[in-house]
Amino acid sequence: MSETKVLIVDADAERAAELSSFLRFMDVSAQVSADWRELTRQQRQPREWTAVIVGKLATSGDLKTLLQWLHFDPQFPPALLLPEHHARAWEADSPERDDCWLLDYPVHHAQLNELLERARLTRWQATRAAASPAAGPGGNSPVIQRVRKMIDQVSATDATVLILGESGTGKELVARALHERSSRRNKPFVAINCGAIPAELLESELFGHEKGAFTGAITSRKGRFEMADGGTLFLDEIGDMSLPMQVKILRALQERAFERVGGGPTQRCDVRVIAATHRNLEECIAAGTFREDLYYRLNVFPIEMPPLRDRLEDLPALVSDLCAVLEKSGRGSVRLAPDAVQALRSHQWPGNVRELGNLIERLAVLNPGGTVRAVDLPPRYRPAGATAMPPPSAVEMPSNAATINLNTEPTLGPGGIDLRDHIAHIETSLIKQALAQSEGVVAHAAKLLNMRRTTLVEKLRKYNLGRDGITSLDPEHDLLETE
Repeated sequence: MSETKVLIVDADAERAAELSSFLRFMDVSAQVSADWRELTRQQRQPREWTAVIVGKLATSGDLKTLLQWLHFDPQFPPALLLPEHHARAWEADSPERDDCWLLDYPVHHAQLNELLERARLTRWQATRAAASPAAGPGGNSPVIQRVRKMIDQVSATDATVLILGESGTGKELVARALHERSSRRNKPFVAINCGAIPAELLESELFGHEKGAFTGAITSRKGRFEMADGGTLFLDEIGDMSLPMQVKILRALQERAFERVGGGPTQRCDVRVIAATHRNLEECIAAGTFREDLYYRLNVFPIEMPPLRDRLEDLPALVSDLCAVLEKSGRGSVRLAPDAVQALRSHQWPGNVRELGNLIERLAVLNPGGTVRAVDLPPRYRPAGATAMPPPSAVEMPSNAATINLNTEPTLGPGGIDLRDHIAHIETSLIKQALAQSEGVVAHAAKLLNMRRTTLVEKLRKYNLGRDGITSLDPEHDLLETE
């Protein structure tokens, strides 16, 4: 998770300094601004901060203007309002009121920690949502039209939905579409991957814990059920949940009640539950790894997402949507020629739409702003017989340069050459070929060039290849390597 940064907007210098010290004690980076308008003059973006603490402002009308500035950024942070703004936080004519959270003063560690954790979760969800179309699964194939019809049928109800399908088919996209079309759309959408959290920690993540419940529980903490109160809780990969946790989830679903780890009063919750899994739950029941009663409790309204290989007619539309989303989110742009799209239709897509999305992002890295042809695709997606680059023994050089063949002695032309530019051209050409052959993985390209990865990264920076076909790289990170 990235560093938590908080902006303190408060004309009360003494209180602002106290809040800043309090946040530093919590290992949170804090910035103080007595006049938030100065930030706009500096062209700062609200997305730079995880949350904004709002205290004394110059005029009473400044709060509404400040909130409008925050919401101008699609990835805006929530506003944590200090007591002087509590009365105005719930004004009926304020469209931003749902993103204004009340913060007491003097500040209590538990309350501020909970609000910041909620802000981090909101930021993570906004980032994930920005990477996907909000309207639901893309495409116009009959199977996808059927899925969208089922979403329309069930979204207006509170029925529990079980989304089935292989990994990468877009199950979370369906869950978000169900939430956005429901009456709970203005309440939280909270997602948790049940298979990614160790069994001994999952109960605390779902139900929360009381102070002292276990080693490291220095404060009480809400779980995902409480965070999602009034909204939607998405239990992803529920087929990977342990049997003891399945019992506790079943009780919470049936009674809409639970207890935090470590005791305390019974908590009531009003949440709509959507679950998803890539596993065949009926086979899991037969194998004794999934409870039959929980399966029937979840399987009220099943929706099955088809694999991409069964709806290849949707591939052109998906490619277009993914390219548009990539460009809109500021992560580059790329276009695919018709022959490239046709070549992709022959691939089996074991990683489904997730694999396609990763491929589009990789192509945007390797061909920024360009058009990708079939021969430019990575080898596994390229049509049989297509060659992306000329062999290294015949590097193309400018017309006024010396003729070079890597297997023979270079020859100096009658007009001479600029040796430095000549060598630089050879290096950049071979580096591009190595990156193309290694599908953009810097570590693999470095092995092909028989050099250290850090040396290759420095050469990428030296030759400014970010504007010449390869993105600028951080020395601690490679290009996109997984699907």
